[in-house]
Amino acid sequence: MPLHIVLVEPEIPANTGNIARSCAATGTHLHLVHPLGFRTDDASLKRAGLDYWPAVHVEHHDSFEEVRKKYPDGRFFFTSTRAVKRYTDFEFRDGDFFVFGKETKGLPQELLDANPEMCMRLPITDKVRSLNLSNSAAIVLYEALRQLGFPNMR
Repeated sequence: MPLHIVLVEPEIPANTGNIARSCAATGTHLHLVHPLGFRTDDASLKRAGLDYWPAVHVEHHDSFEEVRKKYPDGRFFFTSTRAVKRYTDFEFRDGDFFVFGKETKGLPQELLDANPEMCMRLPITDKVRSLNLSNSAAIVLYEALRQLGFPNMR
């Protein structure tokens, strides 16, 4: 089963394009939860994803609840700078979903509060508020793939 990256209301097209490229490189499915802060025909979105867009399985959703309804058996991990556990504290499995919030605000606090045991953070110094969204997604994705033995990858 593929892994899944869920972007909740992403705002910066270049970040989404970079994440799409990582998805193409790893066979990961990409879920975009609307509203988006850009149009999907945005030139910078396409430029960041290069010519890999046809290799990306992309699903659009009107809400995060819609994603959960479509995948009721999915395990969802929520990223936040406010989480207690680090991303390396989890054991990932095929089919897991990694949920990232918008660049300026992250995920809604009520979503994090409802899922505290599934929240994870990437360690950073106190000199910055957070890492770049596409970097964060790549770090978490490749940790999951490492744990799974990089299936179907060379």
